[in-house]
Amino acid sequence: MPKTDSMDREITPQERRKALRKQIIIYGCVALAAAGLLLVVFNMARDSVNVADLKFAAVDRGDVDATIPASGTVAPAFEEVINSPISSKVVEVYHRAGDVVEAGTPLLRLDLDAARTDYDSQLDKLAMLRLQLDQLRANNRTRLSELKKQIEVSRMKLRRQEAELKNERYLDSIGSGTTDRVREVELACNSQKLELEQLEEQLTNETDVKKADEQLKLLEIEIMEKELGQLGRTLGDAEIRAPRRATVTTIADRLGATVSAGQQVATVADLGHYRVDAQVAESYAPDLKAGSRVWLKISRQTLEGLVGAVSPTARSGMLDVRVTILNDSATVLRPGVKAEVKISNGLRADVVRVPNLSFYTGPGTYQLYVRRPGAGELERRNVQLGAAGYDYVEVVSGLNTGEQIVASDTKRFENALNVKLKE
Repeated sequence: MPKTDSMDREITPQERRKALRKQIIIYGCVALAAAGLLLVVFNMARDSVNVADLKFAAVDRGDVDATIPASGTVAPAFEEVINSPISSKVVEVYHRAGDVVEAGTPLLRLDLDAARTDYDSQLDKLAMLRLQLDQLRANNRTRLSELKKQIEVSRMKLRRQEAELKNERYLDSIGSGTTDRVREVELACNSQKLELEQLEEQLTNETDVKKADEQLKLLEIEIMEKELGQLGRTLGDAEIRAPRRATVTTIADRLGATVSAGQQVATVADLGHYRVDAQVAESYAPDLKAGSRVWLKISRQTLEGLVGAVSPTARSGMLDVRVTILNDSATVLRPGVKAEVKISNGLRADVVRVPNLSFYTGPGTYQLYVRRPGAGELERRNVQLGAAGYDYVEVVSGLNTGEQIVASDTKRFENALNVKLKE
């Protein structure tokens, strides 16, 4: 086929630019069409969310009674472990686990023969010590009385010699006596004075020694009396009795079983009244006060209580807190049941707030879907939440009064920035 001129003609630069612009326009139109299609699809997806399928919670202003979160366990209001005061054997059991007993009711009896024998032996030793004290006192009185008599005799001799010395000096002064005789009597008088002083010093020393001996013996008696008193109380405690009206929860009910001193033989508890033993993070220690209000969620029921006691020391970063339950006989209460605990931590007055919903786990930033008044769509928004009470959570930022947040499950549109609502 013969070539024509038009087929052989070279394409000019202007024609190439014109063809390129045409291609760009075509590709742009395709892209716009695709974007439009995606927008339509997205809008169709948003339109699929029905308002009736969602639950909303209102944002308003009011007070938030801030709380401290904790976990706890229900325990009897009263529970006591009874230990054996002696090493012995169980010889009789009067009650079983589950029995309700009155205060002072015997629970079980231990073999006391050996303890009573020891007690009687100690009584004999005490009687012997008292007899020894009486004998010691009698001997001391006799000895000190003898010394006092010797002192009195020595004092009488001294007085006679002093009178004789006075007489000899008079005779010597009138020439009827001699100087040698005066000196002789003076020597005897000085010797008698020395004897008297020695006897008086001996009386003082022996009085102190014998008083100390008596005090030592009295101390022995006092120690023995205390030991006997303790042994007597031990004998009394060996008759295991209920300390108050309660239910027997455990008891060593095997006859003939050997028990050691200090070994648990029974436990009793008041199963009509309960408390909650809670554990609170140590960081909340400055905010914990006895008497603070407490909310307890137990088996889907809410009860109120008060902080009774706070442990002064922490264990593994946690503080033990005992909670007194106001309605401590509620049917939902059982030993060992877990309790969700919230302790009042001050009032946040007139703040923006939302209901305390299940998503709240503590102060921080949350992504919530918000519905503005009159708006036909939901907006995903970062919301800063603060302190929480049992009913409400403080809104720090991100929400305004009159708005609503989605309170139901948002998984179906959790990645969307905006969700259109369908009435």
